[in-house]
Amino acid sequence: MERGRNSAHQMLGGEAALAHLVETFYDIIETDPDGADVHALHVKGFGLAHIRQAQFEFLSGFFGGPQYYLERMGHANLRSMHAHIEIGSAQVEAWLACMKKAIAAPGYDAEVEAVLMQHFSRAAHALRNTA
Repeated sequence: MERGRNSAHQMLGGEAALAHLVETFYDIIETDPDGADVHALHVKGFGLAHIRQAQFEFLSGFFGGPQYYLERMGHANLRSMHAHIEIGSAQVEAWLACMKKAIAAPGYDAEVEAVLMQHFSRAAHALRNTA
């Protein structure tokens, strides 16, 4: 993002809006057919019990807000967080499709949606670790 512009955290509307985005995203993951592959990854990984809070904490720092995940875990290395699961192109695309739906739910304007999806797309594609 350019200097002098709001962080993505501010563009979202702060902590309450970020928490709502995370809740909406995981509701989609758990109920929408597009989320089936991503849901299965979480079940094979460390499970779902912690994921909503961990995602909120990580995204807060990722988007320029408080560094909750870093403070709690001592790192915020996205690749190492996901190294225990196989992530292919199908999972990346499913994750992004679900996030796009979550971002669309509160009706953010096109600029905010584009900024968020740019961040999410870059991060999601960087996690692909299998063909």
